[in-house]
This record gives sequence, structure tokens and C-alpha cells, in this order.
Amino acid sequence: MEKIVITGMGTVNPLGLSVAETWQNVIHGVSGVGPITLFNTETWQHEWTVKIACEVKNFDPARYMDAKDARRRDRFEQFAVAAAKEALAMSGLVVTEQNAGRIGVIVSSAIGGLKSVQDAIFTLKDEGARKVSPFLIPMLMPNGASGIVGIEFGLKGPSFSVASACASGADGIGTAMMMLRAGVVDAALAGASEATICATGVGAFDRIGAMSRRNDDYLMTPQPFDKNRDGLVMGEGAAVLVLETESHARARGATIYAEMAGYAASADAYHVTAPDANGAGGARAIQLALESAHIRPEQVGYINAHGTATQMNDASETKAIKTAFGELAYKTPISSTKSMTGHIMGATGALEAIFCVQAVREGILPPTIHYETPDPECDLDYIPNVAREQKIEIAISNAFGFGGHNAVLVVRRYK
Repeated sequence: MEKIVITGMGTVNPLGLSVAETWQNVIHGVSGVGPITLFNTETWQHEWTVKIACEVKNFDPARYMDAKDARRRDRFEQFAVAAAKEALAMSGLVVTEQNAGRIGVIVSSAIGGLKSVQDAIFTLKDEGARKVSPFLIPMLMPNGASGIVGIEFGLKGPSFSVASACASGADGIGTAMMMLRAGVVDAALAGASEATICATGVGAFDRIGAMSRRNDDYLMTPQPFDKNRDGLVMGEGAAVLVLETESHARARGATIYAEMAGYAASADAYHVTAPDANGAGGARAIQLALESAHIRPEQVGYINAHGTATQMNDASETKAIKTAFGELAYKTPISSTKSMTGHIMGATGALEAIFCVQAVREGILPPTIHYETPDPECDLDYIPNVAREQKIEIAISNAFGFGGHNAVLVVRRYK
């Protein structure tokens, strides 16, 4: 079976506007959490219980696209173009009339243009239907990211988005792998984008009981796998990878950063928001992903956990890892980079795939920051607070989403 390789990566997220900037902040344990600035939490008629988020800072969409076009795009679409632009530049892949139809685009989103929907509802209520933007539909649709990226860079291969909640980005990358192996495309831009930090998004996730409310102590939250964890901090951003068949990449002399060696997905079939307490669905996805890559648990050098910092997720995921790895679970380094980036919803799996690529390339494993008090239910090695230098060959990334969706990617050092 031909290898699927990674030749480009791009991101904008709360820790940086490029892969290089982001990675430096990750390995130095920098927190992206701060007070919400994207909307005013003091002007609502009720007490706002969540006032913190991981926002993308200093983002100017006009750096990545025409200013007029930027005004007609939702923030998640702007992020997607920015990440795709960096990924394409890194890959050196030149799009031509001859190859455009053989390059796919799967830039996913869990939710799409939520802020655009929210604003339109207020406009409809206050000013009437004729004042609603004619660009609303392309701004809200979750497939807008793939569509806009394809238009921006002239990509004419299969183009669509995957919506599987917080597994969307990982599932999109996995789908691109399958398309490449099937010979449908020679290359693909795959990843995801999300921008849900608005009153509706923050308020809705808070009502579920999933959000950290440590507004006055935000430099110490979120706390994945810590006994005192109190929920996730919402993030935003995008991450895109350029995937190619090995033969296509080598034929054009591309730099290959890592191999995307495996992927699998499963469903809990348990509850729409709560994970299976025993972690059975997550364990099954991990086991199937390792099988797809033809590797054994003892070969895995690092796990980038889903690690949302909710009580239920972290306990369930710990059990999933124990089921999949057995006693090796206690010897395998694990971290949740959401302790720094926050939870970027559908884009989180794509961003964390980039972290796995960097870990196998550079031999540095990201930490779980804010870790203070061990939890008896979460008793594995979570790389607490400080990055670890450790040469590894293989890393896996877990992405588990509402609806019981589980996706796992396997990244291997390229040889």
C-alpha cells in the first residue's frame, strides 16, 4: 500500500498565526486563554457566567485575501484561507490547469458560521428580512471553508466538508487519506476551521455545563486530567495539511515532513453529548487506527489526547487509552494541548495532527499545562507542565466529538 505523506501545514490559532510561531509557544507551555474581546460580556441582560476564551490574536484577513472578499466571509472561512495559504506555500505545490482537478479539498467545520447566523437573527428581528445580508448563506454553511479555499486557490478536485462535531478535522484528514489511497486524487488540502466565540456559541456550551467558569483565575484553566478540572475553554482557529501520495510528492521533489500512516473512526452509540463512561468507543477507534497503520501499541511514542478538561471526557478517555494499550498505557506519554489552545471544536483534530507531526520531527513532546492535582481516575503520564525531549517514531491524535464520534490519526516519522 502506498504511503500517504504530509508535505505542507498551515494554521492560525490562539497561539500563533503560523506553524512555527504556534509550535514555539506549545513547547514553551504558553497559555492562549484571556478575557473575551470578540463580544462584550457586560452588556447582556443576565449575568454572563463565562467571560474567558482562547481567541486568535492580531488576525487581519486582508493579509490573506482581498479585503472586499474578506467582508463577505465568516471568520471561520477567513481562518481557513489563511491556514490553507501557509500549507500550500510550505508544500511548494503549484496549482495548474493540468493538475487542479487532481487536488481535493476537505476543510471541515463542526458548526460553520455561527456568528453570522446570530447577527442575521438580530438584524431580522430589529430591521426586517430585507436587511439580512445576501451573503448570509455562503457565510453560514459549514462547507463554506472548503468552497472558499477551492475558489481562492483554483482547486478543482473533489471538495466537501465533514461535520462530526469535534472529530470533524480528524475525520476530514482520514477521508482525504482514503481518497488518496483510492487514486481519486494525487493531493489534498485537509483540515478544519472554527469560529464559535460569540454570545450564542459561548452561551450554548455553557448551558451544557461544559465550560470553565474560572474567569478570575483564567491563567490556571483549562486543566485537562487534573482532579480540579472544571470544563473546557472555547478556542478558535484553523489548521490545514497538504497530503499527497508518496510517489506524487517524490516525483515533484517535495519536502516530506511525516507520514500519515493510519486512521480509524467509531461511534459510541450512547449519548449525544456525554461520552461512554467506559471509553469503549474511543478504545475501538484507537485499536482500529493502529491496525490500519500496521503498528503495535508499544511502538507509539506519544498520544495527543482529546483532553477537553471536562470531568466526563478525561476520565472516559483515560479508560479508552488503558483498554487500547493495556499496561503500556502507564508508560506512554500523553498530553492535552487544549490546555494551551483551548478547544477549537471541529478544527482541534487537524491542529493536533500538526502537533503530532512536529513531535515526531523534532523529538519534543508538548506538555499539559495547568496540571496540579492528580486524579485517581486519570492516573497516566500526562507530561505535566513542561515539554519533554524524547525522540519518537510514531504519535497518535485522538479526536472525540458530540454525537459519539471518535476519530484517531496515526502519524509516523518519514523514512
